[in-house]
Amino acid sequence: MIDLRALREDPERLRASQRARGEDEAVVDRLLDVDERRRAALTRFEQLRSEQKSIGKSVSKAKGDEREQLLTRAKELAQQVKESEAEAGGLQEELTATLRTVPNIIETGAPPGGEQDFVVLEHVGEPTVFDFEPRDHLELGEMLGAIDTERGAKVSGARFYYLTGIGAQLQLALLNLAMEQAIDSGFTAMYPPVLVKPEAMEGTGFLGAHSAEVYQLPQDDLYLVGTSEVPLAAYHMNEIIDRLPRRYVGWSSCFRREAGSYGKDTRGIIRVHQFDKVEMFSYCDPADAHEEHLRLLAWEKEMLAKVELPYRVIDVAAGDLGSSAARKYDCEAWVPTQKAYRELTSTSNCTDFQARRLAVRFREEGGKSQPVATLNGTLATTRWIVAILENHQQADGSVRVPKALQKYLGREVIEPVR
Repeated sequence: MIDLRALREDPERLRASQRARGEDEAVVDRLLDVDERRRAALTRFEQLRSEQKSIGKSVSKAKGDEREQLLTRAKELAQQVKESEAEAGGLQEELTATLRTVPNIIETGAPPGGEQDFVVLEHVGEPTVFDFEPRDHLELGEMLGAIDTERGAKVSGARFYYLTGIGAQLQLALLNLAMEQAIDSGFTAMYPPVLVKPEAMEGTGFLGAHSAEVYQLPQDDLYLVGTSEVPLAAYHMNEIIDRLPRRYVGWSSCFRREAGSYGKDTRGIIRVHQFDKVEMFSYCDPADAHEEHLRLLAWEKEMLAKVELPYRVIDVAAGDLGSSAARKYDCEAWVPTQKAYRELTSTSNCTDFQARRLAVRFREEGGKSQPVATLNGTLATTRWIVAILENHQQADGSVRVPKALQKYLGREVIEPVR
């Protein structure tokens, strides 16, 4: 939720953000209008309430006609106070509902435009070149006894899979490496719940434009998370944090309906309904959020270097940001058989947007409480297996194990089993 005081002081900033996102600018004037009427209604309510209290004190001292006049006025005021309170409350509800439709204000420097308007910030490594015809990750996974999508579909339907044998071991190795790196960098390890209440999902901004992506359990009024960002963001919900920054790293299964992706990435495990992910999450002073964002990106790049993948870093365009993000950087690894870069990590600076919705605060010097900034960043997911298998494959179908993963897998090469 955006800061109303900042909106009053500089409405053009939100207008510019809405234009960059391709969103409706008119919402700015609607917000300002409702806010002005709400504040006027509150002023009337307070004035009437003050007069009501004053008359209440006078009635006990008055006599005769004066007392009757005061009692008549007190009765009128009681009705007027009730009406003005209801008016202010209704305008507050309208204001809150409108605010919840407005995405975060983008950070200065974020590129405007839609999905294809990202800016490439850097390339790390060169796209992998082979002297043989490379196999895709699913063919490799089947040869290695690592991936079984046929039985995944039999048991659970399309976009489900089994990681089997060395495939399951590879995922555990990858996620353990990510957890180890984060813990060594000072993060507190977390294994969060994957079912959350509506206020947690709403507070993090996942029940807006992307609500169709979310699995809901209506009977229990709970949601399955698509990222551990949700339970990590809600961990300090309705609290005042006494020390910043607070950095957590969560390992969880994640669930996404992939609504609207019919026909896209149907082969293999690139776009699936269930996967595991290690997610970094940071609470910090809003003044430090920009630098914290760059730190999260640096940790992602460190992890990608460990698994020896060529990748690029992109600055995601405003129109492709989630509602909570003010800025987002993606790291996209080269996938040889697709001859394309595909997203492996994403890190977002959500400024104080989520914290306002979740009521997460810290105390400034002097004791005043203010919303914190929240940031998140992927450190490893199931999808990384795609890039690892394809980039490190050899002519006979075997796959070279990146050095950093060898201690977990106990081998330097994964050999085909069929």
